[in-house]
Amino acid sequence: MEIPPSGDTPPTRFFETCCRYFRDDPPKGDFPVQKKSPKLCGSNYPLSIAFIVVNEFCERFSYYGMRAVLTLYFLSFFHWDENLSTAVYHAFSALCYFTPVIGAIMADSWLGKYKTIIYLSIVYVVGHLIKSVGAIPSLGNQAVHVILSMVGLFLIALGTGGIKPCVSAFGGDQFEEEHTSERNKFFSIFYLSINAGSLISTFVTPVLRGDVKCFGEDCYALAFGVPAALMVLALVVFIAGSGLYRKTPPQGNVLLEVCKCVGFAIKNRLKNRSRQIPKRDHWLDWASEKYSKQLIGEVKMVTRVLFLFIPLPMFWALFDQQGSRWTLQATKMNADFGIYVLQPDQMQFLNPLLILVFIPIFDLGLYPLINMCKFNFTPIRKMATGMILAGMAFGLAAVVEVKINENDMPRLVPEESLIRVLNLAKNPVQVTIQDQDLFQQPVEAFQNPVEYSKLILNGEEQSLRFTLQHQGLSLDFNYTVKEKSVYSLIVFEAEGSLSSRLITDLEAKPENGLAAVRFINGLSEDVNLTIDNKRFIGVQKNYSASEYSLLERDKYNNGKCITETGEFTLELGLLDFGASYTIVITNVSGDAVKTWKSEDIKANNVHMAWQLPQYLLISAGEVMFSITGLAFSYSQSPASMKSVLQAGWLLTVAVGNTLVLVVAQAAPMAQWAEFVLFTVLLFAVCIIFSIMGYFYVSVDPEDLEEKEEKRETSSRGNMISLVTKKTKL
Repeated sequence: MEIPPSGDTPPTRFFETCCRYFRDDPPKGDFPVQKKSPKLCGSNYPLSIAFIVVNEFCERFSYYGMRAVLTLYFLSFFHWDENLSTAVYHAFSALCYFTPVIGAIMADSWLGKYKTIIYLSIVYVVGHLIKSVGAIPSLGNQAVHVILSMVGLFLIALGTGGIKPCVSAFGGDQFEEEHTSERNKFFSIFYLSINAGSLISTFVTPVLRGDVKCFGEDCYALAFGVPAALMVLALVVFIAGSGLYRKTPPQGNVLLEVCKCVGFAIKNRLKNRSRQIPKRDHWLDWASEKYSKQLIGEVKMVTRVLFLFIPLPMFWALFDQQGSRWTLQATKMNADFGIYVLQPDQMQFLNPLLILVFIPIFDLGLYPLINMCKFNFTPIRKMATGMILAGMAFGLAAVVEVKINENDMPRLVPEESLIRVLNLAKNPVQVTIQDQDLFQQPVEAFQNPVEYSKLILNGEEQSLRFTLQHQGLSLDFNYTVKEKSVYSLIVFEAEGSLSSRLITDLEAKPENGLAAVRFINGLSEDVNLTIDNKRFIGVQKNYSASEYSLLERDKYNNGKCITETGEFTLELGLLDFGASYTIVITNVSGDAVKTWKSEDIKANNVHMAWQLPQYLLISAGEVMFSITGLAFSYSQSPASMKSVLQAGWLLTVAVGNTLVLVVAQAAPMAQWAEFVLFTVLLFAVCIIFSIMGYFYVSVDPEDLEEKEEKRETSSRGNMISLVTKKTKL
């Protein structure tokens, strides 16, 4: 979530500096006099800011709403694995934080902020529309869906990143210089619109995805279509206020000047490597042949802060996994909160909600309390504390993941398989399997197996003899068993004797918290089943088994069972998160069929509420790290260079997302181990950052500028004195 700095720098100060995103001082020359915008209700607030605030709310709703469901879209719609889904999600997030540099250059060096917002918003809308169309299942094959989605995401990244440095600055431009207090209040409202859009969208769009069904499955087309409609509305609202805006011309881009200065210094230093050439105090002094001392001095100040930025991407690598790894973790948990069942991607709404709660608590309570204790809680220490909290959050995520894995199916390895016995006969049956030491006790009739037993094979597949002993009779059956498979041996009575079938079970839990169910028809006639008035399953007679069907977690007590003799009620009860069931139709009684339900794979037994501590920690870490980091870096640079630091800050977010992409693709590992890896890496980076911060000497840019001016004045005075003496001689 986007947040302003706090502590020593109030939120409004952040947005004042944001108004100078990637801007230099205005160029010399004459510009048209800007007209005064009409005021809101006789106040000093321009009417134009209403359009800008509404535009920002809709745009943030659009972006965060779309991103909230993105990981599950890759997982369930494209059927990508978790690592690929995570990698593409973070590639998109990284691109969203690389492109603000492009938008700033366009606005400050070419088009101006107004036209940049208009043009890139159009690109943004087109990306959303393409993304929504790509989520329609009936439109082409998977290759078409992937291409449309990737093109749409690229355009969205270009649009959202491109307008990021422009909208807040454009809002600040609407105020006249004497209305500073009104401008500050505007930025507070602007900030609230950002977080309101984020909070509402991360709660609403997962509902549109999961609770609304279209084309027979989760409605991703709607979940992407509503954010697209909000972005269209954002563009329409912004254009509607066109006649009211104060539009400043392009004013030059200080970021480009800094890059040119650094590049020239490096190039000039490499050209003058001879030992005969005198050394200079700082490597940037090699740019003095072309650039002013003031610019070089300011770039020196900036590079000191940018050097501190080097460890920061690791924090963002952890923080942005709320929308990927943590969402995937939530799909394997129990989401029933009693009065409401959360969608796994809805948990992300906790972050913007907690940020809005924590900011006043920290600013008005925690920080003053620490100051009363006479503890020097410097910005560097606050940021390091934020890193520690984020690392602790991932440590908790690893613990939760371990508890989740305890309920998983055993891992399948070569030359091994899993088997269980379902005794559907009327009496106990002793089961013996060739070369296996299993099932020492007879299997009782309709006994729900506690767990699967392991079969050891002598190759990729093996033919095994199954012996059934029942009431003094012994019957042999031969079945071929393949490695890394899961089976159920169905034992039943047929024509006065025992018979059996070996059927294949699921090898892993159903994805996305769905429930899997299959039916065994114990009747002597075929049946047609209707589960939820939409799903129809035909099962042949005499203990034939259907394929598994995936259903949403719910109670299913209004099903229908249609046979040759009539229509009967089918009650399945609760089909829980992540569970797999085998339901045996045993007989007909009255107007209903009698069933027996066996839980093949246990339901998710770790509640989603256990994610709350990790969200609390990482949100508190964000307040201490992000807000304080922005405030500190802005306080350590001259006014003309704050935009360069904003660019550097956004690039740390982009690099952090790139790190997750690399880990997900280059070093796949168990999820709990990956959480531990990121925890250790962040703690290590925190130590490095703390050491760097210990040796960092805080400066006041204004004091440095005054000293530089005095030095230059003194130098000019000495030059005048020398010239005067020479004239006298």
